[in-house]
Amino acid sequence: MRNLENRRVILTSRPVGVPQSEHFATDTAPVPELSPGQILVANRFVSVEPAMRGWVNAAPNYSPPVPVGDVMRAFGVGEVVASQADGFKPGDRVAGMFGWQRYAAVDAVIARRVTDHDLPESTALGVLGTNGVTAYWGLLGVGLPQAGETVVVSTAAGSVGSAVGQIARLKGCRTVGIAGGAQKVRQCLEEFGYDTAIDYRDGDLGAALDAACPKGIDVYFDNTSGRISETIWPRLAVRARVVICGTASITNWDPWPSGPRVERHLLVKRARMEGFLLFDWMDRYEEAVRDLAGWVRQGQLRYREHVLCGLEAAPGAIAMLYRGENTGKLIIEVN
Repeated sequence: MRNLENRRVILTSRPVGVPQSEHFATDTAPVPELSPGQILVANRFVSVEPAMRGWVNAAPNYSPPVPVGDVMRAFGVGEVVASQADGFKPGDRVAGMFGWQRYAAVDAVIARRVTDHDLPESTALGVLGTNGVTAYWGLLGVGLPQAGETVVVSTAAGSVGSAVGQIARLKGCRTVGIAGGAQKVRQCLEEFGYDTAIDYRDGDLGAALDAACPKGIDVYFDNTSGRISETIWPRLAVRARVVICGTASITNWDPWPSGPRVERHLLVKRARMEGFLLFDWMDRYEEAVRDLAGWVRQGQLRYREHVLCGLEAAPGAIAMLYRGENTGKLIIEVN
């Protein structure tokens, strides 16, 4: 289209575990002509997600793996530059699953209008995007916190976890964050307002949780699985709710890992554990964005972004995320 060249990041081989830079390559290709109902989006920012590990691995997942040879699946935000779809025109700001590429020719039905023009465009990928909406509905729709309850969050300084902790406090809960390293513990306390924060790498996590949660844990927002979660189970309160949002500590699901059993804890405490996927809540996406944007404007919801420059940074970005080297929501500015 218009002789535009598209810069793309392609999946070139199937990883096992966390994808590394050698599993991707960058190339250029002509931008295709639009079909009726499609729009052409010039990406401004694209996202890096923990879920990308599952999207490219062959192990069973909630969506089919990205085919080898295809553009890497990713959320993006940008501007419509051409349209063959009713209701969209050049200049509109949109977000959606646009991929790691400069231009995305997509069906307009997958695009979400970005209307919060007073807030940075990049927030559509983080606090006002999938991360913030996941935090909002994962906590409020599944965790069902009540004022006065204790809410514990793993990866509490991350883009989802930091929003969960702040939303829980807005709802009158006592919040306990679990993070890795002194710097992220300080972030939890000083930036995101947790009542208590624990460094899981430093000392006895169980003893720290006992001190922080003397009456038990009413809501646990689980982004990790693994050892951290295994330390939580004996400390659940009666009628506790566990939100399973991520399994970041498990590097490989083939063969399926084994570990301590949680069933007896759930039985004795009459607790409930439920998985959360944002796809199940898409019909209420804008409802969450309205509340989140209002809290951001009022200074009640803080966020951090870690911006990489250029699509050339994309191939190594997922591994960077899993090494914990990012200091906020990891996004890539397309240039």
